[in-house]
Amino acid sequence: MYKLISRPGWGSIMAEAQLDWYGLDYTIEDVDDLFKSAEARESVQRLNPLAQLPTLILPSGAVMTESAAITLYLADVTRSNELVPAPDEPLRPAFLRWLVFIVANIYPTFTYADDPSRFVPGEEAQKGFRENVDAYARRLWGILESEAGQPWFLGERLSALDLYISAMSRWRPKREWFAANAPRLHAIGTAFEALPQVQSVWQRNFPAA
Repeated sequence: MYKLISRPGWGSIMAEAQLDWYGLDYTIEDVDDLFKSAEARESVQRLNPLAQLPTLILPSGAVMTESAAITLYLADVTRSNELVPAPDEPLRPAFLRWLVFIVANIYPTFTYADDPSRFVPGEEAQKGFRENVDAYARRLWGILESEAGQPWFLGERLSALDLYISAMSRWRPKREWFAANAPRLHAIGTAFEALPQVQSVWQRNFPAA
């Protein structure tokens, strides 16, 4: 059985949704806010030196981190191409390109701007840092918008990219901004979270929605 270290609404939703989608047996261990609780940070850090989510414990006891790695691993384990195009699919290169783009470029903007005090001293400098990082994130979302297909990011082909877009567009700059400035990404995000396969996960992670 898999064990997911999680916090509702955080990045662990990427792994949780896929575990649920594939029908894998898993348990969830929710932790407190990692920015506010030293105890929570220490508990996660024992498994993941960066104290980040998702952190996934495999049935073997091995630990996996990094959501993109987990995405590819779970597709391999289940021998499923539902969310990850198979190696011989023409859309595989595009999928890999934009998966890495999201996790290597957009996702870190939250890491840096969620708590600027970890990287920049002084309140005024932290405020400017946060504003600059958030502006850079909007630029990156604009690049993704220009590449987005319909009804899914890869066109007719549903993939884990749509999961990432749906979950992350609930974070800064939030859905209202996407509706006004990135309508294709907004449409993908709202369509994905309406799928019956993710209803229970979305209700657990975004109950107010």
